[in-house]
Formats: sequence, structure tokens, C-alpha cells
Amino acid sequence: MSGHPDIRRVGIVGTGVIGASWAAFFLARGLDVSATDPAPGAEDRLRAAVDRHWPTLQRMGLAEGASPARLRFNASLEHALEGCDFVQESGPERADFKAELYARMDAATPPQVLLASSSSGLPVSGMQVRCEAPQRVVLGHPFNPPHLIPLVEVGGGEATAPEAIEGAMAFYAALGKRPIHVRREVLGHIANRLQAALWREAFHLVDQGVASVADIDTAIAHGPGLRWAVMGPFMNLHLSGGEGGMAHLLEHLGGPIESWWRDLGQPAMTPALKARVVQGVAEARGERREDALARSRDDLLIDLMRAKAGDGTLP
Repeated sequence: MSGHPDIRRVGIVGTGVIGASWAAFFLARGLDVSATDPAPGAEDRLRAAVDRHWPTLQRMGLAEGASPARLRFNASLEHALEGCDFVQESGPERADFKAELYARMDAATPPQVLLASSSSGLPVSGMQVRCEAPQRVVLGHPFNPPHLIPLVEVGGGEATAPEAIEGAMAFYAALGKRPIHVRREVLGHIANRLQAALWREAFHLVDQGVASVADIDTAIAHGPGLRWAVMGPFMNLHLSGGEGGMAHLLEHLGGPIESWWRDLGQPAMTPALKARVVQGVAEARGERREDALARSRDDLLIDLMRAKAGDGTLP
């Protein structure tokens, strides 16, 4: 499956961790990729990242014609975007930088080409303010790493056309992604806000001496995280209600849940707390290398995603 038939070449603007992962993914889906990044050595780092991701993508299954050889690089933004049918931007997370960058991308591409941002939290409205064709600027926020995780959050700004959002969602879905529509601009979009809520309480529990870093990771990875990897929080709550489902659960646990909400912490990122968490992670990691941990994580994720894809009952 190579995706939308009208999109054959994808422009990648910014080739850091996220941009390189996107590039590898689009190549694996049988598309041509034209990448750009002004940083010295960016092309070598990008090609090394693609080579590093390729065995994982091969295991997941490549589209017909997929090849790293279909990657081209040009340090010039304008030259790199020539002939591109879709642009995935993954530049620095700064509002002023994005506004200038989108003005340049807007000037360098025909108005029908969608410009999608990987921004993890910035609103689209600020990115499109200097564009001549702001209606085609959309959010296309992946979940890291994009070459592996299916989720993409799609949304628009004040000037984005509904057709642009529909087009972006159709494109990502055709590539095998699971796009969701962010219906209103909020900082952090959807998934990062949900993560932030959990992170806040995790840091609070460490700060208050309730649990160690390792214990909190164990609590999630060997508890609710296992269920969340199969179904989301609402459907898991529904199943927890037995035959009465969500209505029964809320009738009996709605009050206690509210009391837990009221007791949740609001920690501050003090130097002491940051040092405590960094030390806790180092102790939990031990002698294991980050690349080995990432490989094990990715291997298990592939097995899980394959199993989910083969199950026709999950929502």
C-alpha cells in the first residue's frame, strides 16, 4: 500500500529524530522522499537513521517498490520541495520559527499541496498567519517514533479548510496510520495532554516519597499499561463495569474517582526533583544500553500491533 494515488513524493522539512523517522516511514510505504535540513552533516545523519530503521520496517512489511534509494536530499528548502505532493514539517518547536518557515514553504509549493506539521504542542493558527494559502496548513502530529507507532493527530488552525483536514487524514490512513481529528486547538493536542496528566502525578508521587521511579514504571508497565495497549481508557473502564458497563461503573466509582482527582498533585520541576528522577532512571536502567532497550521495546510493539491488526473485535 503506497497511500493516496495523487501523492507520490513527500517533502521532509527538518531531519532530526522525528523527521528522519517520518522519512523512513514514507520510504517504506513506497513513496519518494525529498528531504531538507540546513544543519551541517544533516544528510549523513538522515541516511544513517533510515538505514538504522530499515530492518524494523522490513519486519513490519514494505510496500511494493519501497527503497532507501528513493531518498534525495537538498540543503535548500526551495529546491527540496520542487515536485513534492505533500510536505511533512518537523522543525524546531518555536512559534516564530514556524511562522517564517511556513511562509517559505507556502511560497515554494503549489496551493493544493498540504503542509503538515509534526509539532507536539503548538497551535496551527500561529503557523499559517504569513501564508498566501493558509487553508492547506494542517497539524500532522505523530507519536514517536513515527516509523513505528500508528497514531497521527490531525487538526487545523483558524484558516484551515475542512477539505485539507479530510485530505490529510485520508492520506495518513491510506499509509496504514490511525489518524484522529483534533477538533479544537489546545496546547499539546490530545495524546500529549493525556501523557502529561500521567507524568504530573508520576513526578508528584516521586516528589512526595510515595514510590520510587522504578516502582512507578512497574506500576504502569505491568498494570494499566498492559490494558491501555489493547484498548483506551474509556473502553477499559466500560469493561471494568461488568454487565452494567460504563453506567454501572460510574454509578459506583464516580464519587471515589472524583476524590482521587481532587487529591492529585501539582509538582514543580525543581532542581531537586529533576535530579531525583534522573538518578532514579539511571538506577532502574542499570547497565542496559538505551539502544538495546529501544530495540526490545520496538520488537514487542511490532508483535503487539500485528496481533491487534489480526483481531477483528477491538475498537
